[in-house]
Amino acid sequence: MFFFDPTMVLLIPGIILGLYAQAKIMGAYNKYRNVPSERGLSGAEAAAMVLRRNGQEDVAIEEIGGQLSDHFDPRENVLRLSSDVYHGRSVASVGIAAHEAGHAMQHATGYLPLVVRNGFVPLAGFGSIAWIILFIIGMLLSMPGLIKIGIFVFTFVVFFQLITLPVELNASRRALAMLTDTGAIYEEEVQPTKAVLNAAALTYVAALVMALLQLLRLLLIAGMMGGDE
Repeated sequence: MFFFDPTMVLLIPGIILGLYAQAKIMGAYNKYRNVPSERGLSGAEAAAMVLRRNGQEDVAIEEIGGQLSDHFDPRENVLRLSSDVYHGRSVASVGIAAHEAGHAMQHATGYLPLVVRNGFVPLAGFGSIAWIILFIIGMLLSMPGLIKIGIFVFTFVVFFQLITLPVELNASRRALAMLTDTGAIYEEEVQPTKAVLNAAALTYVAALVMALLQLLRLLLIAGMMGGDE
């Protein structure tokens, strides 16, 4: 019943939104990766320009494998860009690289939501695995108390998704502002860059919606279990 109970239908909107978000980001990326940056900058060059403008010359920029695997590592103060973004001289590459540079700027200025999110990473990582174990054992042994503990642990995951959204949106705003301020992109490139960044943001909205729907589902199951006592 745990795997095929009626409450699973609650997840359907989240699944649909998640699939749509993935299609949206891949569509935007594939479209604008073929639109050259008018200044001819690569993603790595655009990121370096933005970082220099903000006095962040100490942030290293490295190439990594994978597609859309770009991220900023605050522990090592390194901005890691996938090969397509690192070398790519497209609107998509410049936008994505600048977004990650936005995270470096957040880190340098002590942007509070980022600080909270980074501090919450261990709990979220623990919660993403532990809640399943606790919840399944609670279901199998008919132990509502253990189920409730599992739900409480799952709230770590929900909070992480909740705090991640404003962090990502702020990084995109910073990126767009700095790209225009530095002249890395021209006026006619603003909307295409926004399209890429907005599509990426939708994936975080989808993740949050899915987490909230899952939390609602778990609370309903716990309520049904409590009603059976």
